[in-house]
Formats: sequence, structure tokens, C-alpha cells
Amino acid sequence: MADPPRPQHFSLIRSFVLADVLTLGNAACGTTAILLCMTYVASPNPTALWTAFALLPAAFVLDALDGAVARWRRRHSYLGADLDSLSDIVSFGVAPAVLGFTLGFRGGWDGVVLVYFVACGISRLARFNATAASLADPSGKVRYFEGTPIPTSLALVVVLAAAAGQGAVGSALWLGEVMLGPWRLHPLVLMYALSGSLMISATLRVPKP
Repeated sequence: MADPPRPQHFSLIRSFVLADVLTLGNAACGTTAILLCMTYVASPNPTALWTAFALLPAAFVLDALDGAVARWRRRHSYLGADLDSLSDIVSFGVAPAVLGFTLGFRGGWDGVVLVYFVACGISRLARFNATAASLADPSGKVRYFEGTPIPTSLALVVVLAAAAGQGAVGSALWLGEVMLGPWRLHPLVLMYALSGSLMISATLRVPKP
């Protein structure tokens, strides 16, 4: 029996289509935003913080463009759906959570909520990938999302940007803080709990454009 053909060098990269490059751009924006937040925590630099804020809407634009480009060029790679989900969890799950921590959600209960939010985002994307075929119409188009799409977390980023613009960060966060048992909770962090819960809702159906 003949040996299977050896894969070419950089065969993974060769398989990428233009839509995949845009998807990776989405992930790059989210990752850079996380690194800039870490830079800000180490040494407060407003430029780093506001650049991080700006990169997340840029990630959203790239996320929207990758699907549009794939439909326009009628070219989809076998990696496309997984690349999209993995990029989205970085840019719209982990990055908003890191932004929240950066701006002051550092109490013990805050951490629990932020972890819950990211876990909800991962679960929501996994469910979509697993059920997309069953939700599709005869043409193959998915008719609706179960739960809110993870890019809706940009609403949290907008709130945080407004707070940062008014200097309401750290100990000055809107709604203050409370002690619940041994840990602190900033009530504003509950917007992350709401966002995560809406993502994993089985009864909320959002029409897919």
C-alpha cells in the first residue's frame, strides 16, 4: 500500500481564504486589547487603555466582514466556523472580562462573575456550533440564534468606556462596592452576569441576519 502523501510546508496557512484572514484579524484585535490592558495595570497609561477600547469595535467590524466576504467570494474553508468561534471568545469574551478587571472589578465576587461570563460565552459558541445544522433552513441558512450572540458584549465595553471617560474607575466605579461575606462585590459587575445569562438562554431566540 502506498504511503499517504506528505503534507506540504505551511499547508495550514495555504488553506486559509480571505475570510479566514479577517477572522484572525478579529482575534488579533482582541489579543492586543488584552495585552494593552495588562500594560495599563502594570503602569497606568491612558493611551494603552483607550487603544484597547478601540480595538474591540474593530474586532466586531472584522467579525462582520469575514462572513460577508465569504458569501461574496463564495469560498469557505473547512476551518472557518471554528476559527470564528475561537476568535469571538477572545475578542468578545475574554477581552471584555479583562477590561472589567483592569478598570476595577477586582473583588472576589467580581472575579466569580467575570469567570461566569466567559464560561457562558464559551458555552454559547459551543452550542451554536453543535446545533447549527439542526437550526438551518432547507437552504442551509441558520434562521436564529439561541441566546444573544457573544458580540453583544460590546454593550459592556461601551458602559466601561463611558465610566472611564468620567473617571469612574477603581474605587470610584459607579454603584460603589459592598462586602458579601469575605469578598467584595462591585454591583456594576452584575451587568456581566446578565450578559452571560442571556447568551446561554435556551428560550431567547434572536433572528440571524
